[in-house]
Amino acid sequence: MDASKEDTEPESCNESEDGKKTSENHMVPAYMGALMRRQFLQEMVKNLPSSIQNRITSLKNIQLDHLKVEAEFFEEVYKLEMLYQKKYLPFFEKRKEIVTGKFDPPKEEPKWNTENSDIDQSVGSDFSQILKEFKDIPEDTKGIPNFWLTIFRNTELLSEMVQEHDEPVLRKLTDITIKYEEQPGYTLEFHFDKNEYFSDPVLTKQYFLKSTVDEEYPFSFEGTEIFKCKGCNINWEKKMNLTVKTIRKKQRHKERGAFRTIVKQVPNDSFFNFFNPPEVPDDKEEVDEDTQSLLATDFEVGHVLRARIIPKAVLYYTGDIIDDEDDDDDEFNGEEDDEDEDDESGDDDGKNTGSKQKQSVKECQNQ
Repeated sequence: MDASKEDTEPESCNESEDGKKTSENHMVPAYMGALMRRQFLQEMVKNLPSSIQNRITSLKNIQLDHLKVEAEFFEEVYKLEMLYQKKYLPFFEKRKEIVTGKFDPPKEEPKWNTENSDIDQSVGSDFSQILKEFKDIPEDTKGIPNFWLTIFRNTELLSEMVQEHDEPVLRKLTDITIKYEEQPGYTLEFHFDKNEYFSDPVLTKQYFLKSTVDEEYPFSFEGTEIFKCKGCNINWEKKMNLTVKTIRKKQRHKERGAFRTIVKQVPNDSFFNFFNPPEVPDDKEEVDEDTQSLLATDFEVGHVLRARIIPKAVLYYTGDIIDDEDDDDDEFNGEEDDEDEDDESGDDDGKNTGSKQKQSVKECQNQ
């Protein structure tokens, strides 16, 4: 007996037999690696009819014209930043006076809604030992001690740069300011109280910006970007240079057997290496991977300080802003891990293939 129509017709367009997929199993470009995806899409376009290829060429010409106008937009944005920086200065000056203890404001009531400002839920951690340091600060202390050092330690990108031996001098950091240049760019100025490490009251780091469409790679344009930076010479006091360390090594004479001690200085990890960045050659092809990685991180730090830390310093101090983008994702890791378990187990080296890679120099945008 033939099966009834009711038994043979699918109940929906997505119905399929067990073990069979509803569509052909083909590669989806979105899930390819970046290089493979680009190669595939370029080959795809080459295989299109010539009439469609011509229309695509026309669209890309339109896109190029759009990018040139977009570059003008970013030039205007920079002019606005310069204008508003002057309006911000009085606020930054007031902040400095309070932080350094030159001005003690009268007791004020918050101007913002404080009902939901505190995190009520328990995080399962005991901070008592860490917080003891802050509870022991005398009530009559002037200003806000270690304001900028605390912000550095609260911010992952900056905290990675700060070594333990940097902390005594960073406790003397009183302010960080921005000075915009007529030629697109800005200088970060780090102001220090008198200290035993160096004689300079201010250390500077200059960043150069551009918002032009590259003739060789025009479609890579994403807005204003940092393309070069320049540090400053630090006048270290004798034997106080934190960026080098002294190594003593005993060396034995091959014939006489006598020993001599060789003393030499080698580079040392320090936050203050930030003021001695690698040179950027005119020919980008000459930049090796290590230098490119260092510059990418440097440019990112320069951008974060200018666009986030300096304008909103107190919010990084209090935790109203945190820079760890992974925190929100961690809350949902339990569900995601269950779904991705099979994929992760296939990694031969046991590393998460989805981990963030270092930004290239081109990717450090002034956003």
